[in-house]
Amino acid sequence: MGKPFLIGLGALLVLMGGVWTLQGLGFIGGSFMSDNTTWAIIGPIVVIAGLALAVWAARRKT
Repeated sequence: MGKPFLIGLGALLVLMGGVWTLQGLGFIGGSFMSDNTTWAIIGPIVVIAGLALAVWAARRKT
């Protein structure tokens, strides 16, 4: 997979995890994830995974 694709995927994971975190904490409503602490825990884990993927992809040599 190409470097730009992996960096973009990492960025997408960061955004997705951020939204899940905000939904889990109740800042974004209108979903089954709203005010659900499970998503407040899963969200930051996805953010960290996305950051790790993006940093790894940016640093790898191709």
